[in-house]
Amino acid sequence: MDKIRQFDNALVNYSFRRASTRAVLEAVLSSLTLMTRAGHPATTVLGATSSTTTAPAATTASWPMRKPFEDLGYAKVDLHRKLRQGAGEVIYGAGKTAEQIAGILAGFRDNGQENVLITRMNEEKAAYVQQKLPITYYADCGIGVLGENAKPWGMGKIVIATGGTSDQHVAEEAARTAEFLGNDVARLYDVGVSGIHRLLSNSEVLMDASVVIAIAGMEGALASVVGGLCDCPVIAVPTSVGYGASLGGIAALLSMLNTCASGVSVVNIDNGFGAGYLANMINHMEVKG
Repeated sequence: MDKIRQFDNALVNYSFRRASTRAVLEAVLSSLTLMTRAGHPATTVLGATSSTTTAPAATTASWPMRKPFEDLGYAKVDLHRKLRQGAGEVIYGAGKTAEQIAGILAGFRDNGQENVLITRMNEEKAAYVQQKLPITYYADCGIGVLGENAKPWGMGKIVIATGGTSDQHVAEEAARTAEFLGNDVARLYDVGVSGIHRLLSNSEVLMDASVVIAIAGMEGALASVVGGLCDCPVIAVPTSVGYGASLGGIAALLSMLNTCASGVSVVNIDNGFGAGYLANMINHMEVKG
């Protein structure tokens, strides 16, 4: 309990670089405190250690005092994710049944979250969910959207470049994620290093980007080339595309991790969602500040 109190006090007393971050955390703690006083069992520990925290009236008025999660038995739907991180929880569809996906979506909707992203959902599951809820499904990347994309805002444009057409399913996962979160996205597909003139003919698009996502399988060289051309952050995504010695994307992953180009970060193999989410955060940093 002492460690919990210490952590709680650190959150409250820490001098955050951005006042908005502190305000959001104070709103969360205040919400948990009010719910504990009302006897909600899920917040007993956190609420008890936050009873001395009072969020400013303007802050608490800006956020509904909801319970932090909805327990469905097979899932605990995080209702405070958007409050804490600026974007709501995303449903990972792989490994879940269609009934579970529909139930989680309904849990969000019933608690006021009208826009939800689902990733890695196959067509069979999507068809079932569409009978229950009005989702838009993109079969080329396995993404479903309940509600609407956020209105585009931020520093500029996210550019997504792929080495080949075979990488497009990963690229579309990144693009749909970034668009859902409120970003303008430009797609440059099939501009790999085996025909580098295709990439160079789009140099103006690359130079105007606020962040570039470089997606490639095989030897994964595209990320290093893009990183050497652009003055913005580059997010490298290795894909599982390639022949035997590519080892399901490990060769591209190691190549990207060992890039000599500065400003290149790497996400996991085929992780288009992770790249799109990170690009969204980078694109919105100046606006947040």
